[in-house]
Amino acid sequence: MEPKRDFYEVLGVSKDADQRTIKRAFLKLARTLHPDVNKAPDAEARFKEVNEAYSVLSDERKRANYDQFGNPDGPGGFGSEYVDMSDIFGGGFGGISDIFDSFFGGGGQSGRTTRTHGRDMGITLRITLAEAAAGCSKTVAYDRLAPCDDCNGTGVAEGGHETICGRCNGTGRIVEVQRTIFGQMQSQTTCPDCHGSGRVVDNPCDTCQGEGRTPSHETVKVDIPAGIHSGQSIRVDGRGEAGVRGDTSGDLIVTVQVIEDERFERHGDDLYVIAQVDALEAMLGTTIVMDGVLEEDEVVVDIPEGCQYGQQVEVAGLGMPRLGGRGRGSLVVAVQVNTPTDLSEEHRLMINKILEQRANMHRESDASGADASADAKGTARPKAKPRPKRKRPFGKKK
Repeated sequence: MEPKRDFYEVLGVSKDADQRTIKRAFLKLARTLHPDVNKAPDAEARFKEVNEAYSVLSDERKRANYDQFGNPDGPGGFGSEYVDMSDIFGGGFGGISDIFDSFFGGGGQSGRTTRTHGRDMGITLRITLAEAAAGCSKTVAYDRLAPCDDCNGTGVAEGGHETICGRCNGTGRIVEVQRTIFGQMQSQTTCPDCHGSGRVVDNPCDTCQGEGRTPSHETVKVDIPAGIHSGQSIRVDGRGEAGVRGDTSGDLIVTVQVIEDERFERHGDDLYVIAQVDALEAMLGTTIVMDGVLEEDEVVVDIPEGCQYGQQVEVAGLGMPRLGGRGRGSLVVAVQVNTPTDLSEEHRLMINKILEQRANMHRESDASGADASADAKGTARPKAKPRPKRKRPFGKKK
């Protein structure tokens, strides 16, 4: 396997280049290498290489690790608070390829669609049960179409102007009339001059080609509330796809997935956990102490005398926190009674003595029960003699 090229070399920038320079270099290369534009056999591979370089150098944390250790993940990774959702040709939104598809097919000077507002974007964020219980913050890195830095999202270069399209008078649609054998037929089509936006730019921005937005690798902080359930979503306003030339941006919708925990099983706001209890302790009853789902939790569980295998003991108020701070669910402890295997000879003798005593007690109880039954039979009331049958008169039916 050939070693990877230096990321700075891939983008053609110096190691002290600022973020704007890195982004411009990336856009310039990506435009020429995108599979929709470049049909060369190695275009897709080179596009992936450029995207990987940009994904690292556009992220301050990754770039610092790459500069220091030669690895964007650093010596020990990023830590649990940082999540990278971007991926080459496959991430939370379909990857940078889909971002570029939207860029090339947007509503700008060379776009192919009438849509100018930004779309909502969605990701699935995986967190642990402990993080769901305590609440947490995640810094999410992802790719999106963001407002262009060079024109502040207007799509207009310095000295340029945006005006109402003269061909469609700002409607974005034109009416075409065709003559047929049935007469004249009218049809509406997208205006070819403004591509449906209703406005044209006489001097478009070179960076975004007049669209007002460019593919960008960005980060956003997402606050996860305590008690959140799998499948629930958090909406981050305005952090989805940017609109064309300053139009409304979409939102970022973060759907939370809570990873299954090794100890606890969640049912609503209640938590179920298994506790191992010695059979001798289960006979007499005992108290055990265990860690709860929150770091500060210390759960005291009173195991009742004569506890059976599978019996559940509920500890109220130590389950999952409820959303909005409305208390907590219960912690339900399922008891597993284990037969001890480390008994000493002295212990065996003591248990055998107890078993003999219990056997004698049962024999005495059985004997006293039998005597009571016999005595009860001896004093029982004698059976009454049957009454003589009366003869039925002749000729009458029963």
